[in-house]
Amino acid sequence: MSKKFTKLTREAMKALPPGEYICEHNIKYARQANGDGTFEIYGTVDGTRIKRTIGRESEGVTRQTAELAWEQLKTHAREQRLNLPKGRKLHMRFQEAAKLYLERCDHTRSHHDKVQRVRDHLLPFFKDKALTQITTFDGEQYKRQRLEAGAASGTINRELAILSHILNKAIEWGWIEKRSCKLKKLKEDSGRITYLTVEQANRLVEAAKADVHPYIYAIILIALETAMRRSEVLSIRLKHIDLNRRMIYIPEAKAGSREQPITEHLAQFLSQFMQGIPHDQPFLFPQPKSKTGHMVELFKPFKRVVKAAGLDPEEIVFHSLRHTAITHLVQAGVDLVTVKRISGHKTLQMVERYAHQNGQHIQAAMDKLQSRYNLSSR
Repeated sequence: MSKKFTKLTREAMKALPPGEYICEHNIKYARQANGDGTFEIYGTVDGTRIKRTIGRESEGVTRQTAELAWEQLKTHAREQRLNLPKGRKLHMRFQEAAKLYLERCDHTRSHHDKVQRVRDHLLPFFKDKALTQITTFDGEQYKRQRLEAGAASGTINRELAILSHILNKAIEWGWIEKRSCKLKKLKEDSGRITYLTVEQANRLVEAAKADVHPYIYAIILIALETAMRRSEVLSIRLKHIDLNRRMIYIPEAKAGSREQPITEHLAQFLSQFMQGIPHDQPFLFPQPKSKTGHMVELFKPFKRVVKAAGLDPEEIVFHSLRHTAITHLVQAGVDLVTVKRISGHKTLQMVERYAHQNGQHIQAAMDKLQSRYNLSSR
């Protein structure tokens, strides 16, 4: 029942005048003349149009009550369709489970990544296999297939994590009683971080500048010059950009709200870029048709730009830009505490992973130590 409500909220229901109603996610809430509120569920189940009154607020009925009633109605319809004996669990198929899972978890930051991984990899492999029939052997076969296709261990582990979450949620939501498999992750090379060299970064920027997408150049430039995450870049609000202080306020960062420093070059670019944004748009990268009002996905244009720059789109993903910015900060000799302040990491230990990249800055530090002692070999 983890649906995101934008219309049928507690505040909207309280403010609803008598005679008016609000409909969302197959639930109708109406305000009666006496001030009481009533809940109904409506929709089509197995081709049959359904409309039922659930009850009144004064009787203790809530939106959650209506949600549960709707889910139970759909489950009952499926059981009737399959003519299942009473008390027998419905053997839900992976295809249906994945669809419902993505609908219920559409409020998470990583939702678009999940959609892509499920659509491109998990669904083609598991198809309509019953959740109760997914075995540990199936998991091993999946890993083998993805490795043969050239996928990195970390990528496969992210996909297995989604599969595991679907199975766990299936238990929580009553689709299955228990898991029939144990998914073992692949060993990852924790020391390897994919990042772009200066020359590769410049090629990527030039390719983005020549691309037809109206925002891809600005998005890539911001990512490379700030180390901001994709969701942070795409959701930038105009009112949160302070060009005088060279700061971008991020209210919902992964580690909590923070102020993101920006370069002078980026501040000058944004000053010109923002002039082309309509005044009635609150976001730097508006997309009025999306639920959020801003861009939420740029997989295709980013992949196109990566290819145009002569880079491998299977290896270079958007998060590689964050790795690139942080790695070059470290290699430039910036202390790790300052790097942590810029990158927005929770702990210093997470930043230390970047300290080994290339190693030239470490050797330069040792050369400074040698010159400090002024020792000569004998």
